[in-house]
Amino acid sequence: MSQLERLLKMAEDELTEYSTDARKIEKLRRKIGLSVSMAEQRQVKEALLASMQANQIAKIVEEQRQAAALPFWGIAGLGLLLGISLNQPVALLAAIGGTVAAFRIQKWGWQLQAKRLLLQTLEDIEVRIAQPNK
Repeated sequence: MSQLERLLKMAEDELTEYSTDARKIEKLRRKIGLSVSMAEQRQVKEALLASMQANQIAKIVEEQRQAAALPFWGIAGLGLLLGISLNQPVALLAAIGGTVAAFRIQKWGWQLQAKRLLLQTLEDIEVRIAQPNK
């Protein structure tokens, strides 16, 4: 597992906790500070910036992943309802497709949020090193 993957897993773990972004960054900053050297932090940040997408769809999915997946959950539910009540196998396939699409959109949004949290944390570390008196 590369350093970037390991740090992304740490960021995803922080996302599971219900707290403010500042608290998540603070906890993640401590973990990164103890386990990753400054040179590795710069390399991870460069790799992270290179992998981040800047298109509008990715931004919407990152900020509102559940709302972006909601239409697909609706397709899945409607397909299941029609497939069972009207005995239509095509509707059951729509239910499966909608479920898979909704799950993938939410997973993608979760990963984008973890990347953003990690990037914010690495930038916070750089700012704190540049201004040690605060």
